[in-house]
Amino acid sequence: MADNQNGTGNLTRPTEVRIGALFTFDSVIGKAVRPAIQLAVADVNADPSVLPGTKLSVLMQDTNCSGFVGTIEVIYIEMATLMFIWLFYLGDFNNNFSDPALQLLAKGVISVLGPQSSAIAHVISHAVNELHVPLISFAASDPTLSSLEYPYFVRATLSDYYQMVAIASIINQYQWKEVIAIYVDDDYGRGGITALDDALAKNKCKIMYKAKLPPGAEKTTVQNILMQVNEMESRVYVVHVNPDSGLNVFSAATSLGMMSSGYVWIATDWLSTVIDSSVNGNLDVVELTQGVVVLRQHILDSDIKHTLLSKWNNLSRNDSLTLSSYTMRAYDSVWLVAHAVERFLSEGNAISFSANPNLQDMKGSSLQLDSLSIFNSGEKLLEKVWSANFSGVSGPIQFTSDRNLIHPAYAILNIGGTGSRTIGYWSNASGLSVVAPEKLNSSVLHSSTSNIQLHGVIWPGQTSEKPRGWVFPYHGKPLRIGVPLRTSYKEFVMQDKGPDGVKGFSVDVFKSAISLLPYPVSYKFVLFGDGLKNPSYSNLVQKVSENYFDAAIGDIAIVTNRTRLVDFTQPYIESGLIIVAPAKEIESNAWAFLKPFTFQMWCVLGVLFLFVGAVVWILEHRTNTEFRGPPRQQIMTVCWFSFSTMFFSHIQELTSGIQGLDSLISSSSAIGYQVGSFSRNYLVEELNIAESRLVPLNSPSEYARALELGAGNGGVAAIIDELPYVEIFLSKYCKFKTVGQVFTKSGWGFAFPRDSPFAEDLSTAILTLSENGNLQRIHDECRYNNQVEVQFHEPQVVNRPARLTSIKSLISFVDKKEEEVKNALKKKPNGSQQLSIGSMEEQPSLPR
Repeated sequence: MADNQNGTGNLTRPTEVRIGALFTFDSVIGKAVRPAIQLAVADVNADPSVLPGTKLSVLMQDTNCSGFVGTIEVIYIEMATLMFIWLFYLGDFNNNFSDPALQLLAKGVISVLGPQSSAIAHVISHAVNELHVPLISFAASDPTLSSLEYPYFVRATLSDYYQMVAIASIINQYQWKEVIAIYVDDDYGRGGITALDDALAKNKCKIMYKAKLPPGAEKTTVQNILMQVNEMESRVYVVHVNPDSGLNVFSAATSLGMMSSGYVWIATDWLSTVIDSSVNGNLDVVELTQGVVVLRQHILDSDIKHTLLSKWNNLSRNDSLTLSSYTMRAYDSVWLVAHAVERFLSEGNAISFSANPNLQDMKGSSLQLDSLSIFNSGEKLLEKVWSANFSGVSGPIQFTSDRNLIHPAYAILNIGGTGSRTIGYWSNASGLSVVAPEKLNSSVLHSSTSNIQLHGVIWPGQTSEKPRGWVFPYHGKPLRIGVPLRTSYKEFVMQDKGPDGVKGFSVDVFKSAISLLPYPVSYKFVLFGDGLKNPSYSNLVQKVSENYFDAAIGDIAIVTNRTRLVDFTQPYIESGLIIVAPAKEIESNAWAFLKPFTFQMWCVLGVLFLFVGAVVWILEHRTNTEFRGPPRQQIMTVCWFSFSTMFFSHIQELTSGIQGLDSLISSSSAIGYQVGSFSRNYLVEELNIAESRLVPLNSPSEYARALELGAGNGGVAAIIDELPYVEIFLSKYCKFKTVGQVFTKSGWGFAFPRDSPFAEDLSTAILTLSENGNLQRIHDECRYNNQVEVQFHEPQVVNRPARLTSIKSLISFVDKKEEEVKNALKKKPNGSQQLSIGSMEEQPSLPR
């Protein structure tokens, strides 16, 4: 072996092959992997099919990366290694540092297992790149370590890229849109959270705040950071920290009351490592993390795993050791090197090192840089590592083209009671599922489970109801709701002297939707506009995007340029632009209707019309004042109704000089539009109509006057406005008509700031109003209230002498109003519920 390492070229198998192991002995992961590495080396040496005649030995080096000392050690290692790289090129050195990583590399190892820290892996990767020594890490999960900058870094565990995709899938499953990331501010934490940010963006979610924790942060520091986090809107937290100090996060959260109902905590696999590595303190850990959802690397059940578990139980009988995923990854890492070296030697390659001439004048240095040599065949050994293909205790050991292990998968756990339970799985191939990935790949699922992505979760606060995931960040302040101060079409929204200050159809819909939310919302309405003309709705939406208003309600059209600024709720009424133009009457020959039939046929039709008139009178006279009065008047009404139905049918027709949108655009006539509406921008920007042709109008009366004057007399040829306004206008002015169809499809909704979860909840409430019929009821009540107000000022009181005898009594009874009959039937004369016509007393009619 000495000849081989000195580069003599002896091709005989070496008697010993040395590998290094670099990790923190006194850490959660280090305590679990140290015996696993020793056990793996013993198993390799006991297997005659691997490295026959060659002993595999491991040299372990403690990085002391734990707590405050670990922070200093990381800085120390980084300084020393960077100094080494700098001196490697400049050839000048004079210091007293002693780097454990470089000491290990100076002992002629052909590969290094570890480190467990991603931060240290970044630093050491520069050194192994120069010395051509493969660095095989069983715990460094930072996704950026897979970059081409580190060609000799081999990740023998799962990249955090996959873990963050799994977390993003969970967040998307529960339809949360914003999360807060709590992470350690080092390479491991930053790399993982960057991957989470990218994964969330693909599902249209985002990290609203990144809470950075210093490495090894104490509980008081963590508590101060969580106090700031608790003031924010999101209640979904993703915790990505180190296992040695990560429990400080949940300890601080408990003291702040943040482990109660309404909060969501999702932890990466550091927490499952702590739980799996804990024995005596396991109950304390579980008690501290009740309701937390946590990921664990999914390890296939296999005979190899059971064999290792049996050996592990015998080994840990006195040491209280548990088997975690990182334990199995470390065990497989030793076998990965062993298989690669076996194939490397079987192909006739020699283990040899060459001195670096740039370091020959460094003798006497405490770092012993002159003893560092380049592994001549390191690239060939690296190729054997990348081409590995065998079954380990953690599953198949094989790498993809992007240098990651195949079939990445995680088990999703929910901590509760005295332990944890599996609520589902995530794999790169199948996404979320309640079925283990290996079963998904090998069998067809039953339909009852194929659509279930995760089992039920017991969230913090011992509740099974999915948390909303956010709260109002207003600290008791009511939401400022902007409301347009309209000067026309006030049926939808208008100023009011009541407690709300506003009323109308849009306000009623908003208040009804708010009442359906499962949480209380405090708000106040703030009028927007000068009261002289309708305000600009685009400016109102702009105020919402600038957070001047927390929301805006009213008859706000949902159009493209506004959706770029704010989020809208589900539309609560359909809308769209339509043309209104003057209508002209075209008269025809009044006697033209006589031509189709003979005289006898018209006599028959006349009798039928009289019969129809009589039926209409029977149905209408109780409730319709037009069919009431003296008998002579009623007979004349019936005859006139029948005659008018026959005589005046199709006698006149309404038409307009405007034939449609195309004819209006091609003309040079003036076009009216409503002040404040989006129609002006649409006409100019979308239809390319010159601004000089557009005339702003503010009220229905202005509409009517402009249309009556016409385009040649200072008025307009037509008006383009939204359908709900046009319907109200035409109900008051019958001289005008719509032309063509609605040529834009939109609706009215309520505006909220971008990514506001409140908009989504209110959309659900509006859909509920629509489905249960309450939205239509609100609309009908608004119309009914207006009608009642008009009728209330014209009450009709009818008094008639009450004397019913024989046929005359019957006719008088038939002639009674609906209310009189109902009131009479409710009476109980002589204690009996029966009522005779002859005994009824005529009661005066009441106004309706």
